[in-house]
Amino acid sequence: MTTEQMRHKGIILALDTSTASMAAAVVKGEEVLAEIQTLAERNHSVHVVTHIKEMLRECDINEADIEAIAVGNGPGSYTGMRIAVSVAKTLAWVWNKPLVGVSSLEALAFGAWHQNLEPRSEIPVNAEEEHWVIPIMDARRGQVYSSGFSMDGQSQWSRWLEDGVRLMKDLVDKLEQLLLEQKDSVRSIALIGDLSLHEQEAARLQQIGEAAGVAVKLQPFIQEGQWVAKLGHMKLEAGLTEDPHTFIPNYTQLTEAEVVWKAKQEGGTKQ
Repeated sequence: MTTEQMRHKGIILALDTSTASMAAAVVKGEEVLAEIQTLAERNHSVHVVTHIKEMLRECDINEADIEAIAVGNGPGSYTGMRIAVSVAKTLAWVWNKPLVGVSSLEALAFGAWHQNLEPRSEIPVNAEEEHWVIPIMDARRGQVYSSGFSMDGQSQWSRWLEDGVRLMKDLVDKLEQLLLEQKDSVRSIALIGDLSLHEQEAARLQQIGEAAGVAVKLQPFIQEGQWVAKLGHMKLEAGLTEDPHTFIPNYTQLTEAEVVWKAKQEGGTKQ
């Protein structure tokens, strides 16, 4: 391996278009070499390749220097998810690079934790205590794409609720039930993401936390490519790569067109 190759070893190209934010980054270890974040959901397909070229030019690297490609595979916007995943699959195949899929919700939660929620190092921690991080994305009709993660006192990040689409009211009810069962070990709860359409239920969660003696923080947060890259690197090291020919986004629910089609088929069967 040449000196130049060693200099670029470990570089991850990451992108996510599952939300209104197109998040992309080039990351080497803990260092963010380049990052782009744009809020133009309807134009993701137009600009994503251009933005990738801009980042690589800014870093003065090319495809030969990239170790792997990490992509946010949803859940989220049906069309949005397909854009990032299609681009990532194409690049992985053409460049012959490993492809890693990352939960967009986990990247949202992981980023919010490290960016805004992580306790200061001088605060003593109890190894038995947990901080819950609940990422949400609006899924319309009172629903949210959601999941649940925790960081314990030993800095161990773990998932305890799978990605899915849920009524926001049902999610808060579920969190209330879990909190009553585990309140002695929960130090804090953070509800993160785009909270603007779910303020009433978010406020109810705060009231539930207050009654249980657990602090609940409402933290708006927009997806950032660097966290997709860092989670991608962790999965790469664990050998959790994807086949670019068969990899698909995590749709979690039927599209409206599929719902209509399914209803027609079922109606025809009944007749």
